[in-house]
Amino acid sequence: MRLSTCSSCGQLVYFENTACTRCGAILGFNSDNLQVQSFTLAADGLLEPIDAGDKNKYRYCANGLNHSACNWIINASEPNEFCKACRLNHTIPDLSVESNLALWMKIEAEKRRLIYSLLVLDLPLTQNDPAAPQLAFDFLAESAPVADESHRVLTGHDNGLITININEADPAQREKMRVNMSEQYRTLLGHFRHESGHYYWDVLVRNTEWLEPVRELFGDDTRDYGEALNAHYQNGPIADWQLNYVSAYASSHPWEDWAETWAHYLHIIDTLETAHEFGLTIAPQVSKEKELRAAIKMNPYDSKDFTNVIEHWLPLTYALNSLNRSVGHEHAYPFVLAEPVIKKLDLVHRIVHKNLFAAE
Repeated sequence: MRLSTCSSCGQLVYFENTACTRCGAILGFNSDNLQVQSFTLAADGLLEPIDAGDKNKYRYCANGLNHSACNWIINASEPNEFCKACRLNHTIPDLSVESNLALWMKIEAEKRRLIYSLLVLDLPLTQNDPAAPQLAFDFLAESAPVADESHRVLTGHDNGLITININEADPAQREKMRVNMSEQYRTLLGHFRHESGHYYWDVLVRNTEWLEPVRELFGDDTRDYGEALNAHYQNGPIADWQLNYVSAYASSHPWEDWAETWAHYLHIIDTLETAHEFGLTIAPQVSKEKELRAAIKMNPYDSKDFTNVIEHWLPLTYALNSLNRSVGHEHAYPFVLAEPVIKKLDLVHRIVHKNLFAAE
């Protein structure tokens, strides 16, 4: 995640900020230049950039104006009242129901982090062919109590439509699900990244020259998907899954392996970009081993060489996990990346960068 500063006072500001804590300037994220910008309120009610170089006027996304649920801005000449992230919403929960607004706001905050990564990678959010899968989001609430399993809202993906059960925004409910499903890691952002992987399988892999290279590493995706998931839930993951997969769930079917690998790819590059923005250097005092050291001077979004990315990622995870344990939390990144997993991540990187550097 890129860092920004307030144009008025120079204070460091963050991705979700709507006001500078030092000078009070209005803040909003501009998805065109991928920066948090600073504004004053003009006489006409529009946002006027403090940076004199920007002569445009802006307004907040309708979800920000009406619900304080978005801090992204739109050029005042833009006819759509929603920002690039919010216009992808197909269904939002009933906001007249108490507690739904707070849960939805948390979901929107994590969704915007996903959309940020997709924009930096220059990945398509829509497709020109109306018959093709289109990225969209359903944020649904269950009617309590749920009478049977058939009425539960299941987080998942179907032909571009990503469904998220808004209970996932409740930390207690999410932790209960994590334990019940024997998962190492379960976060809202992780859900978004995983489910977006299914969409980008359709966009970047299916019916492309990448299908066979992906099958070589991830396996035969023509296997019956329903049968594979049933076998996984009934019998558990395959033996020694750690040798070839990033997670137990990834071993259930090649589509899930791709989606899990895709999610971890986004975890890696976005976290490394944040470390780069903060100028982090990992240099353990007690060891000079090369694999434990890194000066994160590269931006992973711009790197064509995934070896360079992973050589910076591994030392960072050692430090992150140690820091988390020091404040009483579990490991921030509780995964071991076996060599076959790194090869899969490298393939994802090459597929994404074919799009990113296509103009070169």
